[in-house]
Amino acid sequence: MALALAAAFAAMAARPALADLKLCNKTGSTVGVALGYKDQKGWASEGWWNIPPRACKTLLEGPLIARYYYIFAVDYDKGGSWGGKATLCTRDKIFTIRGRTDCEARGYRTTGFFEVDTGEENDWTISLSGAKTTQPRPKAK
Repeated sequence: MALALAAAFAAMAARPALADLKLCNKTGSTVGVALGYKDQKGWASEGWWNIPPRACKTLLEGPLIARYYYIFAVDYDKGGSWGGKATLCTRDKIFTIRGRTDCEARGYRTTGFFEVDTGEENDWTISLSGAKTTQPRPKAK
């Protein structure tokens, strides 16, 4: 028994620790998700991840390097969006945009993202459900 228990602990220790930023769509609609964050190069925003109803996707792989991440999501089926007061740049097509200022002057849209405080954990899952705000919804590309 002790040998089996020791083998189980050894197997667990040999596996790499999972550390990702994931988003779970707990709605009945397909959602498009954009992510904002600050890394060693400065501010960045990326999108779009299309997440089917009641499914999860990994947005960033590996240990999280920041405490705060920012999310903007749109409900492609019923309209509306989840956003907030933190502004970053987006566009309708798939994007990676560096910087968060002068969005329109650079040909992008200024979009309000909501803040996610990971508490400096290495692994975090965000869940989308409930109330949405109403903002123009970008098209999936």
